[in-house]
Amino acid sequence: MIKIFSIVCLLTLYTFVSGQTLMIFGGDDYDVYLGKLNASKYDSESIWNEYGSYGNSYSSTSIWNEYSSYGSDYSSYSPFNEYATYPPVIVDAQGNFYGYFTVNEYKSKRAEFNLVLIIYKYYKQIREDVSEWYDEIFSY
Repeated sequence: MIKIFSIVCLLTLYTFVSGQTLMIFGGDDYDVYLGKLNASKYDSESIWNEYGSYGNSYSSTSIWNEYSSYGSDYSSYSPFNEYATYPPVIVDAQGNFYGYFTVNEYKSKRAEFNLVLIIYKYYKQIREDVSEWYDEIFSY
């Protein structure tokens, strides 16, 4: 599937995401919780949990729902609209800002660590099988 990642890339990804849980918030005032970015696929709040509110492709609060405000290629609130006015933000539990979660390469303060770069590049394929992509990305 996506066996294109090198050991170095995966080790860098592991080092970055293993230290803190990162959360996604969206909406006009960034007050809509969109789930945990780097949590286990068994975590009910993970974007990688296909059965949870944030990983389900039918949920209105899922970035994987291509028809929702937070997953559409055309919504002002979606990370996947390169012209989004209000792309989601990524923060940790202490409120530290990790960047805007957006495919727009020109957005100031865009998040650009390995995990989001993978998501930016493959989000359409990830939507098709979130669990399998989780296994591929997070299996070290």
